[in-house]
Amino acid sequence: MEKKYPRILFRKRLRELRKDVKEMGEVTIRAYKDAISAFINYDDDLVKKVIKTGEKIDKMNYHLEHKTMSIIASEQPVARDLRFIEASLKVGGHFKRMGYLAANIAEVARYIKDEEIPEKPMKDITQMAELVENMVSKSINSFLDQDMKLSRELHRDDDEVDDLFDLAMKDITESMFEEKDAIYYMVYLLFVARFLERIADRAESIGDRTIFMITCEKP
Repeated sequence: MEKKYPRILFRKRLRELRKDVKEMGEVTIRAYKDAISAFINYDDDLVKKVIKTGEKIDKMNYHLEHKTMSIIASEQPVARDLRFIEASLKVGGHFKRMGYLAANIAEVARYIKDEEIPEKPMKDITQMAELVENMVSKSINSFLDQDMKLSRELHRDDDEVDDLFDLAMKDITESMFEEKDAIYYMVYLLFVARFLERIADRAESIGDRTIFMITCEKP
């Protein structure tokens, strides 16, 4: 029984680590949803909330980094356990970056809150936002459930986001030519499209890390 006890503690620490990653993922997707809501229907309080949540995610990642390092140093895990711990560290880093990007989207909302955005670019951004939200949710679930199918779907989803990004660039540029006075605020739409595309990339990377964690092979 004495020999088993350290392993019981180790398994408990891994469960706690998984719980921390899950909580961080939930906070991240909430920040993302709030950022999109603030962008579509401006709300200054919501913008402030997203920025504060981004700071919270940063702190959560700091604690996650320390926890993973502590487990590695004290337990010296190997094989799949080590890959899970390393993946948790990487996934936390992706959540941290997603939090920053969500805050960027919320901040952009301040600059366009009083502008009338042309229909086509706004439709492109909205479609991108919906797909990216699905990707973020899917990436979290794929990691927590170690779901290879969901992880692989993220590649296809990212291709769709890239296509929408290209379409958004085209429609935003055309709108700039049609209405010269709109250039200064349409530039902010370009930023939002780029932020969304980067969040999608982070979600795809979480899927790739999940595949490596399970198979020890690069996707």
